[in-house]
Amino acid sequence: MTRKPTRTALPSATRASLHDPAQASREEAPASNRATRAAERRAAIVEAAMEEFIARGFAATRLDDIAKRAGVAKGTIYLHFKDKESMFEELVRTVIVPVVAKLNALPPPTGSVRDLIEAFAGNFLKEVIGTRRGDLVRLIVAEGPRFPSVADFYYREVVSRGIAGMRALIELGIARGEIREKDLARYPQILVAPAMIAVIWQSLFARHAPLDAQDMLRVHLDLIFGERRTT
Repeated sequence: MTRKPTRTALPSATRASLHDPAQASREEAPASNRATRAAERRAAIVEAAMEEFIARGFAATRLDDIAKRAGVAKGTIYLHFKDKESMFEELVRTVIVPVVAKLNALPPPTGSVRDLIEAFAGNFLKEVIGTRRGDLVRLIVAEGPRFPSVADFYYREVVSRGIAGMRALIELGIARGEIREKDLARYPQILVAPAMIAVIWQSLFARHAPLDAQDMLRVHLDLIFGERRTT
């Protein structure tokens, strides 16, 4: 005797939702709310981690302190991050990488290469000097030698991208005849030197000798491109 195919029984709530779109919407809402709450907790943990790292340094920061500041249980942190290092990497990705990424997303210059570099560098200084981003950069400079894996990550995600973008602009400036010193393409670090000096100076010496980072950038670019002609 041929048996009829066995039908898989669906939960009553699922059967109801097939006939009632409103019921389906109500079932999806809790899942959406859970995802929203999870994202909010993750953001709170990252924010708390940034405050703790800046206040205590990478080595001295404890997950217990981050959890307390974020208002979550310590176990909740492990639902989002495996350790302190992965949490710091998330900070770099969300806080610093987007600023550097703008360099590689710049449109082809319709004006001079200098104008493009000046606009990017000026915006970089504005978004880093005197902000939490600057504090994180200083933290890398201070503690990177003690934590090579953290420094390696920062190099891959931030420094190498910035260097590549600057080198591309320098090569364009050389091809257009705007930059006379061709060896500058070998050392794009020179182009971004004022930004690093300004970040470090701000934390160490600003109270003794305030630094006008934007004006220092202008003088620096004058040395590379020549002084701007005034009409």
